[in-house]
Amino acid sequence: MKRDDPIVFVVDDDHRMQEALSSLVEAMGFRAATFGSALEFLEAEKPDSPACLILDLELPDINGLELQRELADREAPPVIFVTGHGDIPSSVRAMKAGAVEFLTKPFDEQELQSAIEKAVETDRSARERRSELTHLRDRYSLLTPREQEVLPFVVAGFLNKQTAFDLGTSEITIRVHRGQIMRKMGARSLAELVRMADKLGVTPHTRSID
Repeated sequence: MKRDDPIVFVVDDDHRMQEALSSLVEAMGFRAATFGSALEFLEAEKPDSPACLILDLELPDINGLELQRELADREAPPVIFVTGHGDIPSSVRAMKAGAVEFLTKPFDEQELQSAIEKAVETDRSARERRSELTHLRDRYSLLTPREQEVLPFVVAGFLNKQTAFDLGTSEITIRVHRGQIMRKMGARSLAELVRMADKLGVTPHTRSID
């Protein structure tokens, strides 16, 4: 299996259900890893792969909804609840907290497969966005403090002479900074630089200068 091959984590204290879900997941073409408690899952080393989490509602330490809340502040995989203890309030809380699906046992295998495929693609996309943002931050860190100061003017569309006037420097100096910013950020056009700045949370300069 390649590192990018998806993996499905199963957290359920019923060993028979762990085995059944693991076999089913592997028959669908995914890797599977099983855990008997929330703590066991939290402490386990995870592969660097797209993933999703099949989670039981009732666990021996904390319940599934509490584990879902615990994972909310982490870069955790999407959650699919599969439980024999489901009720409407629990399913509503789970879905509002971002669960992909809430299935009650016995569940429809096709429904589970569809949920897994959706969850894995959601996680894959999230991982790609995080990777892209990390790459952009690395590039942004190459900019000097002055270049970081000039960037909001550039992405706002200010002319070099306007930026120079506002920052109290020369037009040629701003032209050099602008070239360095484009080179270090790896931007092939102003439009691409604007998109990069937006993803980095860089606010374009807004003050009009005559």
